Amino acid sequence: MRILITNDDGVNSSGILAAKKAADNLGQINVVAPATQQSGIGHALTLFEPIRVSPTKLMDGTEAYSVSGTPTDAVIIGIFEITTEKPDLIISGINVGENLGMSELTTSGTIGAAMEAAAHGVPALSVSLQVTRGDIKFHDGHVDVDFSHAQKITRKVSRMIINKGLPEGVDFLNLNIPSAPDSNNIKLTRLGKRMYRIHIQKRLDPRGRPYYWIDGDPVENDDPGTDVYTLKKDKCASLTPISLNSTSNLNLMREWLE
Repeated sequence: MRILITNDDGVNSSGILAAKKAADNLGQINVVAPATQQSGIGHALTLFEPIRVSPTKLMDGTEAYSVSGTPTDAVIIGIFEITTEKPDLIISGINVGENLGMSELTTSGTIGAAMEAAAHGVPALSVSLQVTRGDIKFHDGHVDVDFSHAQKITRKVSRMIINKGLPEGVDFLNLNIPSAPDSNNIKLTRLGKRMYRIHIQKRLDPRGRPYYWIDGDPVENDDPGTDVYTLKKDKCASLTPISLNSTSNLNLMREWLE
């Protein structure tokens, strides 16, 4: 059993070490991750500059590979260059900060890495831990966060993927874990509408020219059964099955074209 672990918080993050601990003894583990923080990069691929890969060590002293690119780059390097055979499972995370709703599906680097794994036929799990402090969400080093519950849930789902495989039509799973869980349960969910309400901050530079920060206010509620509601209202781990086939209703389109 070969397991590849990556993330979008950077190879030195606490979350990637937590993911490695969660997968301990489940198989042969390789850690291949971006050299620096890559949150919000989505499924981006580096095409116009070289990618550097450097051996490094995690905080526990074990070997890993640092990639000067995106999470997608790290997955490609991991599958086709670092591992001698295609991995049986790819874990992306544990991300510091939740990744919920339809919008995060294309903006999250954590989910982007899982998408890339799925595109190559490798079962994948993207894992994110809810945090209540905004200042640690985009940190690429050690953060003072309790990963113990997230590790248990990650290990449980990883073992299920290893033992059962993914159901037909499911390409990867998106797992979100509450910071203060009410139980050890995992609820099957669908994607919510949005994780953030967009907020743009307009400021002036010293020469009086405007510049902008794109920010967002967290959405705290959604319909029951969504990942947003399950994580934030039920305070329960949310597991959402994702398919890469985003094709919409062809029959309706045929009628529309007539």
